[in-house]
Amino acid sequence: MSLRLATDRDTGVAVVTLDRPERLNAIDLTTARELSDTWRALRFDDAVRAVVLAGAGERAFCTGIDRDAVVPQPGSPYMQDDPLLTVGPKANDLWKPVVAAVEGMACGGAFYLLGECEFVVAGAGAVFFDPHTTYGMVSAYESVLMAQRMPYGEVARMMLMGTAERMSARRAHEIGLVCELTEAGRAVDAAVACATVVAGYPTAAVQGTVRALWAAKETSRAAGFAQAPHLIALGNLPAGQQAELFAGRRAQGFRVR
Repeated sequence: MSLRLATDRDTGVAVVTLDRPERLNAIDLTTARELSDTWRALRFDDAVRAVVLAGAGERAFCTGIDRDAVVPQPGSPYMQDDPLLTVGPKANDLWKPVVAAVEGMACGGAFYLLGECEFVVAGAGAVFFDPHTTYGMVSAYESVLMAQRMPYGEVARMMLMGTAERMSARRAHEIGLVCELTEAGRAVDAAVACATVVAGYPTAAVQGTVRALWAAKETSRAAGFAQAPHLIALGNLPAGQQAELFAGRRAQGFRVR
């Protein structure tokens, strides 16, 4: 299993943990299926009233799709298979509140998850960035999701600067991507404390509020997602060229702002 689920029946809080620290909690196809299955199972567990999403280890919350994952694609440019589109709670019709606890790196495909959480708590050492443009890929779905959580200029800078820059937890807190900044290693504790409060409120009111909040975003999100496959098909370098750029990543430096 590449995912851990721990449920406190007394508080009504479940903690879902990406458990591939040796791969910086990157999501392979197995993990993608486990995430989808877990969210859908939580829909039927009435004892769980709030959820915390975290990553194992200190180095990363999640670094997106595992580069070793083989994702077969249709030959047509009008059809794309993206396994990350189904890894989030909202994509699986879960309307229980989910709080993200971020330690270490959150980048690229991690934004599919953060974009479907209610709010984000981060440890002081957390950093956020999107490597797509550096490796010749269009940041499409990630950009749409983060544009709903950050000021336009901030998300544009993150997506366009690629691996040359990482946003610090401090800066993420200043601009509102992160709602609470903790000492390093304490993000899960803080997220669980928030989730415990929310889980203690009447369930129907909480879930109705989550659904209302998402309704305010989903129209623009759907419009953005509709454009994403065409932009990716037009703008991505061939896979071989992406791999060459990725192979040279160790020589590249970055700044944290």
